[in-house]
This record gives sequence, structure tokens and C-alpha cells, in this order.
Amino acid sequence: MRSPAVRMFHRLEGLFCVYKPAGVHWKLVRDTIETNLLKGVNDTPAPPLTHQVRFLPNPNNESKASGGLMLRPVSVPVLSKHPLVTGPEFQHLKVGVGHRLDTSSSGVLVMAVGNGNKILNNLYGIQTTRDYTLEGEFGMATHDFTHTSRVVERSTYDHITQEKMERVLAMLEGANQKALRTYSSVDMNSQEAYELAVKGLLGPDGKSVPILTGLRCIRFQPPHFTLEVQCLNETQKYLRKVVHEIGLELRSTAVCKGVRRTRDGFFTLQDALTRNHWSAADVLQAVQKYSSKKNKKKKSSSGTLTDKATLQTSEETLAVSQENKADTEETTTEVQCN
Repeated sequence: MRSPAVRMFHRLEGLFCVYKPAGVHWKLVRDTIETNLLKGVNDTPAPPLTHQVRFLPNPNNESKASGGLMLRPVSVPVLSKHPLVTGPEFQHLKVGVGHRLDTSSSGVLVMAVGNGNKILNNLYGIQTTRDYTLEGEFGMATHDFTHTSRVVERSTYDHITQEKMERVLAMLEGANQKALRTYSSVDMNSQEAYELAVKGLLGPDGKSVPILTGLRCIRFQPPHFTLEVQCLNETQKYLRKVVHEIGLELRSTAVCKGVRRTRDGFFTLQDALTRNHWSAADVLQAVQKYSSKKNKKKKSSSGTLTDKATLQTSEETLAVSQENKADTEETTTEVQCN
């Protein structure tokens, strides 16, 4: 029979996401969550101790007076199974991390517990885009594209308008769309490519260069601006470089002041657990929430397939009935002619 700690651990196996704050390394986030999960699992009520029968001397005075040693059966607990003797049942939990974020970045960080790491590997085998929000500032450039590093150049930005900004973003997005088609293994003139593009699943086959699938400006207040980016195979350093290149295209300079991931595959900011909710109970609730979403998607997809099969069957039945009707009309015409 499994102990409550083992049952708790199996319930925790799955995927969830947390919000990684800026300035914190992802390893520290993982270690903190692992510590909290270990505490939650090991704090579950321990199973009752097993008992064994032992023969102990009878403390009755009459047995001593008779001169013989009298033994009596006594049920005593097996102390070798006591938690104070064996220690915590779980010493280590396998907590995996999905697409990582560097120290300066913040946002959604997908994690997995136990067998959920297998699901994590399968999930990221699929080409899914990620959304970022980039905070930029015109007027200066640094040697590593971050606002905290050494400034190497300063420039003016009064000539930059939102219209010019939109034009540059459209040019960059078009160039990346061309790269997306280049690295895709699907024939662009095929029906398969059209269906994948409609579903948003058209992407490079395997590892490729970073590709921006979407790029737009959601706030423009010079010198500050905010970009919303959808991308594949990116790194946070590459996104900072994109902000720098946008500044150069606008005949100025720009530096990235913040990188924030707002979506990673199926996980969004609404699903992310903040620092105060990294406990075992909150993680368990998040894992169950993701599992329920996954089951709903499976049911909806199976329902869609059933509807398609029913539709196909009805179409075949209609075609057969039309053929029979046509044959009947031909036979009637032949009889009338005769």
C-alpha cells in the first residue's frame, strides 16, 4: 500500500508554470520550488506504525512468587519504521524547466515534476510560438544591448514618428516571414502548407535561426516604446538585439530596458504562479488545472473527428441516393422510349 507522501507525489506529477521575476536566476527559482514541494510532500500525515507481537515478562507478583518466569504476548509498534528513525520519505524531486529565461528577463517559466518531464519534452518537440513584451528606449546604445551596461553611443530621436516605427516593424516582420517559409520543410504551394498556416502551425523543421512571427508596437511615447513579439527559437539576447536594430533602422539608437515573456505555448500569465504561491498545494492545483484543460481539448478534438465522420457518412449516403435516383430515372426513360 502506498503511503500518503507517495500518493501526494504522484498527484504533483505534471506541468505548471510560474512567474520568474527579473534579477533572479532560473536555477534559484527551480531550487526554491523543489524545496517547497519536498516540504509539502514530506509533511503529509505518516501512515500508522505496524505492530508486532513480542513476549515480555509478566509483571504480576504472583508469577515471581512461584519461582518461574512467566511471559505474556504484547503488541508493540515497530520503531524501525518511525519517521524519526527513517527520516523524510523523499530526499529529492525531479523538477524540470522548459524554455529558460536569463537573469534580467521575467515572465512565464514552464516547469515539470516527475514524469511530467516526459510531457515537457514532447510538448517542446512541437513548434509553438512564444509571446514577449519588450520595453525600449531611444537615444542610446550599449555594448550588450541592455540598459544597465556601458553606454557606447548617444543619439537624437526627435525625428522618429510612429508611422516610421510601424514601417520598420512591417519590414522586419516580412523578412522573418520569408525566413519562416525558407526553413519550413513543407511545400509552400501544397494544401498541407495552407492548412498549417491557417492553424498557425507552420514553422521550421527542427532547430533554426530565431524567427519573429509577429511584431507590433503597442505603446509609443518617445523616447520610450513597447513592442509585442511572437517568435520561435529565440533567446532573450536576440530580442534585445532586435530592439537595437530597430533603432539603427530609424537612424537613431535604442536599448532594451526589459524583456517579459507573456506566453509560452499553452501557458499564459494568467496561469503563472507568483512568488507567494510556490507552495505544494498551489502547484498541485495548477497541475490539475492544466490536466483538465488538456482533457477538454482531447474531448473537443474527438468530438470534431466524430462530427467529420458523421458528415462524411451523410455525404456518402446522399451521393448513393442520388446515384440510385439517377439510375431509376434512366430506367424510366428507357421504358417510356420502348
